[in-house]
Amino acid sequence: MKLSLILAVCAIAALAADYTAGERRHWAFQKRSTPAIPAVEPAAGNPIDAFVRARLAKDGLHLAAPADKIRLIRRVTFDLTGLPPSPQEVETFVNDKSPDAYEKLVDRLLASPHYGERAALHWLDLVRYAETDGFEYDTHRTDAWRYRDYVIRSFNADKPFTQFVTEQLAGDEIDPANRELAIASGFNRLGALRKNAGNQEVASSRNEVLTEMTNIVGSALLGVTVGCARCHDHKFDPIRQKDYYRMQAHFAAVQDREVPLSSEAEQAAWKIKKDAVDAEVKELKKQMKGLQGEDLSKMQAKVKMAEGKMPAPLPALFSVRNDYDNFKPVHVLYRGEYTKPGDEVHPRSLGVLLADGAPELGADVKNPRTELAKWITSDDNPLTARVAANRIWLQHFGRGLVATPNDFGRMGQRPTHPELLDYLANQLVEGGWRAKPLHRMIVLSDTYRQSAIVTDDAAAKEKDPDGKLYWKFPKRRLEAEEIRDAMLAATGRLNLKTGGPGVMIPVQPELIQLMYKPEQWVVAEDKKEHDRRSMYLIAKRNLRLPFMEVFDSPDMLISCPRREASTHAPQALELLNGRIANEMADALAARITEHAGKDRTKQADLAWRWVAGRAPTAAERKLSMEFLASQPLREYALAMFNLNAFLYVE
Repeated sequence: MKLSLILAVCAIAALAADYTAGERRHWAFQKRSTPAIPAVEPAAGNPIDAFVRARLAKDGLHLAAPADKIRLIRRVTFDLTGLPPSPQEVETFVNDKSPDAYEKLVDRLLASPHYGERAALHWLDLVRYAETDGFEYDTHRTDAWRYRDYVIRSFNADKPFTQFVTEQLAGDEIDPANRELAIASGFNRLGALRKNAGNQEVASSRNEVLTEMTNIVGSALLGVTVGCARCHDHKFDPIRQKDYYRMQAHFAAVQDREVPLSSEAEQAAWKIKKDAVDAEVKELKKQMKGLQGEDLSKMQAKVKMAEGKMPAPLPALFSVRNDYDNFKPVHVLYRGEYTKPGDEVHPRSLGVLLADGAPELGADVKNPRTELAKWITSDDNPLTARVAANRIWLQHFGRGLVATPNDFGRMGQRPTHPELLDYLANQLVEGGWRAKPLHRMIVLSDTYRQSAIVTDDAAAKEKDPDGKLYWKFPKRRLEAEEIRDAMLAATGRLNLKTGGPGVMIPVQPELIQLMYKPEQWVVAEDKKEHDRRSMYLIAKRNLRLPFMEVFDSPDMLISCPRREASTHAPQALELLNGRIANEMADALAARITEHAGKDRTKQADLAWRWVAGRAPTAAERKLSMEFLASQPLREYALAMFNLNAFLYVE
């Protein structure tokens, strides 16, 4: 046997020995099962209920009674659109006695353009979308908003998840001239970016960029913590350090790409203006040399004023491309340090999920990210469909069947209902990887439609205190964006305009002064823009709106798999004393006065319908009358925004 053939055989044998049968035994790495729908009495009309009821029966538990129609429409409308139902929508649904009234409601919500906005918000959390770089300079990405709008369009169109993922990973490889795909592949640039002044360590920065690209594939698409294998073999999951860098090698040729949307003449005119500002700033900085004290301060002010003349960037597509002319191969890095390269590696997916002996792709493969996307979106990949189905379930119950949606590894939690998870994953695949049918199945189930209020729950609380088995619907607090949007809806001010650049709204001056360049914060002149849905407010990493931050909006630096729902004193202080809450209270009071005049009974009724989505109970009406007899209407409006009836869905 020739030496070269012997070496090749040995190499393949070494790859095959990478992973033992025991390492491949973890549930998440196993092929999806095809579970039979359990037989339960009485028979379940929805397969989800059969799985849930069968599990509850093992502990002698059962589903709660159905939720009333008013609570149900508020629940499902927030879940599918992120907005509250209008009083007219509530009334129409409550008065619709047809047997398919709820199905018609669900279908209308799934067809709403606001469905895409709601679904996109969770995806943007996951991929740590922002319109700025982060770190010290937090430079604005003036065209990143196009990616946000692409995600919304994709969800509204119910684009197959496999296509959605492929376009983001490799859209520029698939069709470099396609603008939509160029926007989609901006996914690869969403990570925070450190920009250093002076002597920049290019190799270090490049290593950070590649790390961001690799890690998000693991957490967002595969639901495994591949990033833990950057410096050494993963301590808990069967992911070798070499496999981490093989995964990273898919991105070795990727470079930032701005696709101009302006003409050559416009670009030339812009460059002339830019060069003039650069020359002026350069001259002023020369004059700064040797200055001290007040003279230095004056000159610094002149420099800042000159920099402010810089023309706004021309519109472009925030994208990437493969640059093979400046290609540098990927090496395994000792302890993850870019100064200590080891063996050169080439693209290959995670070995634990590959057939024994699967080779690396060639060093000259021309579309490596397309190959990665093919593997990730393969029907046979045991992770992708499970992870995607789990995220859909999470949107409706606040908790996934796997409670650690970014970690299906050994340190993550095991599924509470493994057969149901595989059933849902199979349904997703068999349904062409479209999400809307799965959403529909979930919200039409008795499990979803059951009440959150159970009076005889002592036994259930003892056996399942965390509600993991779904013996009642888990009451949840609205997310930060939902709270602000619901306030705007209650006041009648909500601007439902869609898309476009992120909107800057007024914030505390002291926060703006903390920015590296305070002049970057330019409040929108059109005040109607200030009332846009919260997802259209600019996502700036170094300036999170206090209202959003206090209600647990993510920091946009790392992937956020699920929103937390903390409860602490600053939330009450924000709702009582904050600028946004008080502005909304003034607006709500004005709207109530316009429609109810001085009739206190009517004032209370309108306030409850607009804020809580229902009429007040007798006790609530009595308390409202007592409050309004001694306090101004705007204080009553402010109090309404602090009620659990507003802040929670049940």
